[in-house]
Amino acid sequence: MESKSSRNREWLLANLFVLTLLILMASRTSGSAENSTNGIARTLLPETKAMPSSLREKFAKQFLMGVALDGELPGNYNAAEHQLIKTEFNAVTPANVMKMVELQSVEGRFDFRRADALVRYAAANGQKVCGHTLVWPKDERTPEWFFKDGDKPAGRELLLRRMRTHIETVAKHFRGKVISWDVVNESIGDGTNYLRPSKWLEIAGPEFIAEAFKIARAADPDAMLVLNDYDFHWPAKRPRLLRLLDYLREQNAPVDCVGMQGHFELDKINFQDVEETIVEIKKRGLKVAITELDIDAVGRSKWWQEDGKYRDELSKFDPYAPACPPDVLARQAEQFAKLFEIFQRHSDCIVRVSFWDLHDGKSWLNTFPWTRVNHPTFFNREAKPKPAYDAVMALPMKTATPSKSSL
Repeated sequence: MESKSSRNREWLLANLFVLTLLILMASRTSGSAENSTNGIARTLLPETKAMPSSLREKFAKQFLMGVALDGELPGNYNAAEHQLIKTEFNAVTPANVMKMVELQSVEGRFDFRRADALVRYAAANGQKVCGHTLVWPKDERTPEWFFKDGDKPAGRELLLRRMRTHIETVAKHFRGKVISWDVVNESIGDGTNYLRPSKWLEIAGPEFIAEAFKIARAADPDAMLVLNDYDFHWPAKRPRLLRLLDYLREQNAPVDCVGMQGHFELDKINFQDVEETIVEIKKRGLKVAITELDIDAVGRSKWWQEDGKYRDELSKFDPYAPACPPDVLARQAEQFAKLFEIFQRHSDCIVRVSFWDLHDGKSWLNTFPWTRVNHPTFFNREAKPKPAYDAVMALPMKTATPSKSSL
């Protein structure tokens, strides 16, 4: 009598033979053994999905991933940094080279050399360019000649005419080369001011904001037009943003999108306020761009407290010069991940998430508002990923409908 173990062995051998035969048949049908995972054989193997290898790949179906670049391109970055730019991002913002003081420091003499270099660089990498900025209504960020008429202050008509010339010249120069414009940057007031006090506001009134959008639309009809500002997710400032948006709608100003800068401080992010603000903007039928994202690891808000009482003390405060402690990096990672969870939930209206500077060593927060070694981005000074990058890359993908936009 045949033993049970013998029968099992024969059954196993027979099934292995059939399995091998099926694989060979599938291989021949597909043309070679290398393609044997097609057809019948594929059904016998578990299917695995490749994990995304970059930020731009992970969020490709939800929003653009961008980065602000500055200075001479490509020479202002080393080989590792160029590789990081090309690998992780599909959109580029000029940090400074498209600002008014850079392009037209002398009336009528436009210098596009550095801005053109950035556009060529992005095009060579297959990246989109987000223009920043046509009007920045801060007196110190506007060429002095803008406010002068000979020995007298410029009047309203002259100021608006100069604004028109600047916007038309710049927007037409880059027409078809940029996908969006931050038309007006940081016009909302802090403290108790509805709008930022400036010579722009003093001479031309709030109408200059609406007029800037109308001029930009005529000069570049296909670009997304953005109202860009900071800290308006805080309950004290949000009503001013919404008031300005309602005013611009009444003036028939063609605002397409609101830029939320996203200059956050570690442990001081009210995530509910961020999300509620995005929802309020979405209710008005507008898109949202996260335009200047970072999380300050050192913290800067105390610099302005009590009329600068602590500035002498803070000017010597540099706690993370040797290295950023692991617990700080862990908290930063957790908070970046929470932000990206919000961004994913609202990817039906968010068109872009852009970091302000490539890595920690390039960040503006190393010198603003005082000099210290800061760690506010996804990448360290060697252009290597930090825990924040890993935390965001590990987030599960959401199923929200991607934003329908010209971007």
